[in-house]
Amino acid sequence: MRILIIEDEVIIARFIEKQLQNSYGFETAIALSIDEVELLVPTFQPHLILCDIELNDRMNGIALMHQLKKRHNFELIFITSYQSMQMINRAFELEPANYIIKPLDEGRLYAGILPTVKQMQEKLSLRIEEANPIIKHLSTNEVAILKLIANRKTTKEIASLLHLSPYTVKNYRHKICRKLNLEEENNALLSWSLKNYHLLSEG
Repeated sequence: MRILIIEDEVIIARFIEKQLQNSYGFETAIALSIDEVELLVPTFQPHLILCDIELNDRMNGIALMHQLKKRHNFELIFITSYQSMQMINRAFELEPANYIIKPLDEGRLYAGILPTVKQMQEKLSLRIEEANPIIKHLSTNEVAILKLIANRKTTKEIASLLHLSPYTVKNYRHKICRKLNLEEENNALLSWSLKNYHLLSEG
């Protein structure tokens, strides 16, 4: 599971990241500004975003999440020092999974995130079961290529790592696109492999 932490105070961001890694071992990324968020989200494709509301940037966390929700699918937890009912009501218009009040400590953070993580893991298990027929149609080399694509390796790099010719890798890419019913666009396989990396790991 990939979790993105959006927090403009680096000490708090690092604290949250450390607790997540210690408690769950999930893949994490930190964005300290809106510019970093806009660069990270399309490539990192988080399953869960932990977002501070007051970002001291060109928009606050609520406005930012409204924009991201239009283009991306993820679960959301707000982490903030705001405690007013008005602010909480505005935040919950986005249907976040939870709302954690600062100051943070290990117990508060864990209790605020655990129910969401449990629910997401259950949904993920169901998705893996449903996707098994798709993954089973992929050969060992095709799964290996998709994993490398998810790690942003080029065709030439994949060929070198798998001891294949670049021409063979290109053929594999075409076959994978057909099997997954994807258009053969530049980012189609990258987007699919990032979104479904957990399925590849099970395959």
